[in-house]
Parts: sequence; C-alpha cells; structure tokens
Amino acid sequence: MTTITNRFVAAERALRTAAPHQLLDAVRRVLTDQYAADSVELFLADYGLTVLQPVSVLPRTLQPVSVHNSPAGRAFGAQEPHVETLSGELVRAHLPVTVRGDRLGVLTVTLPGGEHAEGCLGELAEIAEVLGHEVFVAERDTDLYLQARRRDRLTLAAEMQWQLLPGRSCVRPEYELGAQLEPAYAIFGDNFDWSASADRLSLYVTNGMGEGIEASLLTNLAINALRNARRAGLSIDDQAALADQAVYAHYRGRCYLSMLMLDFDLATGRVRVVDAGSPRMLRLRRGGVERVPFDAQLPLGMFEETDYVVQESDVEPGDRLVFVSDGVYGVASPGGEAYGDAALARAIQSTRLLPAAEVPRAILREVTGHRGRSAPDDDALVVCLDWRGR
Repeated sequence: MTTITNRFVAAERALRTAAPHQLLDAVRRVLTDQYAADSVELFLADYGLTVLQPVSVLPRTLQPVSVHNSPAGRAFGAQEPHVETLSGELVRAHLPVTVRGDRLGVLTVTLPGGEHAEGCLGELAEIAEVLGHEVFVAERDTDLYLQARRRDRLTLAAEMQWQLLPGRSCVRPEYELGAQLEPAYAIFGDNFDWSASADRLSLYVTNGMGEGIEASLLTNLAINALRNARRAGLSIDDQAALADQAVYAHYRGRCYLSMLMLDFDLATGRVRVVDAGSPRMLRLRRGGVERVPFDAQLPLGMFEETDYVVQESDVEPGDRLVFVSDGVYGVASPGGEAYGDAALARAIQSTRLLPAAEVPRAILREVTGHRGRSAPDDDALVVCLDWRGR
C-alpha cells in the first residue's frame, strides 16, 4: 500500500511542478518510471467533437483518432477507462481526461497486461483526472493545448466565442450540462454561459445577431455585462436590464441580441426565467416532449432602459431540458421545409438514452442531415440540461 501511495504521490507532484507546456513530458516520465509504461500519449477533443487530436510539439507526428469509432473515443464517450489487449502481453488503457464533467480528452497508456495492469488501472484513472486539472490551469500560460484541439484554423470570431465559453459540459450532483456550437470553427454570434453557487445555477442561452467579428463583439459585450451584474449579486431581471443598457449604450439600437436567461434553485427546482428573444426550450418529462413557452420580451439592446419581468417555472428530478437557437429550429431542408419543433421533439426522443454531454452533438448531426449539406447558413447552438435535484 505504501508503494502504491508513493508512486501516485510522485505522479501528482510531477504534474503539479511541471512547466505548463511540459505536462505530457512529466506524466510520460513518471508513468514510465513508476508504472512500467511502454508509451504515453495525450489526445484532446477538437472543437467540433469529431476527433481526438494528439498533443505534441508541432508539427505533429501522430494522427487524430475518431471520437465515434475508436477505442479512445469509446473511453471519451462513456467516460470510463477502456482497455485494449495488444500482442506481446501488453495492454493499452484509454483513460478519460475530465474536469468536473468537462470532457477534455483521453490519456492513452501502453503497459504490461495481466495483474500489473489490473492493479494500477484505478491509479492511472486518477492520474488522468489530475492531468485534466493541470491542463485546465496551464491553458492560462501556454497555447499548446488550445492549438492541439484544432483540426482546422478557427476564424477570429470563433476564437473570441470559444474563449468566452465556460466549458462544454459540467456535472454536479443536482444536474448535468452539455452544449455545442456549430459551425465549430466559424461560429460568430450564438453562445451559452453558466455559473453555479452552493444554492443556484445560472444558465444563459444566446441567439446572436449579425455575422463575423461584429456578431462576436456584440455577444462578448452582452455576456460580460451579464457576468458583471451577476457577480455584483443582482437578480436575473436586473442582470438583463444592465446588459440591455450596456448594449444599447454602445449600438444605440442598431444591433441587439436574443437571450433566454434562467436561474435555478438547486434545492427546490424552482426556476426564474427572463425570455428576451428567440432561443427555445423543450422539455422531456416522463417520456413526453413539449415546448415550454415563455412570454417573449424585447431582445437586449433594442431600446433604451427596457424593463424585464421574471416568469417562474419548475423542473422535476428526471427532467431533460433542451435549449436551441434559431439556427436549429429554423434550418431549412433542400425543399424549403423548416426543421421545427416536431423534428426537434423526435431528435430529443431518439437521444434520450445519451448522457447530457453527448446530446447536443447528436442533435446537431440530425440537423445537418435535415439541411442536406454540411455547411450551415447560420450559427446553431444546442444546450442540454439533465435535472436530478436534491
């Protein structure tokens, strides 16, 4: 037991003391020395959630692996270690690299099989978790991990939007969250934001206006105004009013944006809602899907000093809430038929067994099929919230 504890502590210390750009080198050394690893590689999920990209010094020598049909992708999707048996009495362990439910990638370790692998698989999974936290912190000081996530070049507008996001998934005892933006490498206006305290969850779903840099600047202004108001302790309606004033003061009504704002009480499931525009919410409850309508109010920044009124709703344990922008429900087929609520309800039913983090990408794949081509005309955003309650 002392040996096991010592080698895990050595691995943790190596990661915590490594330079930000040398985390892979540090974990590779300690797993080779302490766990007899034959090889160690780190893969991070790309922005489109289609492949796992290798982390290495550019130019890369390893190829990306698919999220959908590879052993590493299986570990990523299931969020459980997956072990392959190789020739020569070796095994390859694929270990999820995740931070509080935010799925970053997979740590792949090749090592001797049999009792050796069985005896250290749990420790390796914990080391992968520690690595995830260190990668998350290291991104403040190095571009290495952000570069590794790129299958293609991001547009400048997309760069600004991805840097604004809180993450793409989050897990707490009361709920699970997952979200995705498309086109991942050229998104410009749609956005989501969330923040949790001991008692509350704030969730904002934004349907952006305009294109390119202008759309991204508008969304950045609104989200940061909301965060400023939220961190000052203001209520959700006052947050909306402050963001409305900030956007109007800058654009004088020429540009505005739609937003659905929700404030959840984690203890009771009561939800305070401000509907400032077009994002929609659908609810899967006891096997049935229905759209939950709210009284739509003016978008943020359309007019000066708009007053926003809070509405109330509730969630029950077992509810799944799906939020979408107009780039989802408004997308047209080659024949001109809008995707609409009926198709969305079918998509929500067909993905009901998937975890919340997997649902947005699955729905967006169905939207792409309806559109009949890969390149969208508008941003598309899906957010999924699974409510467990206390």
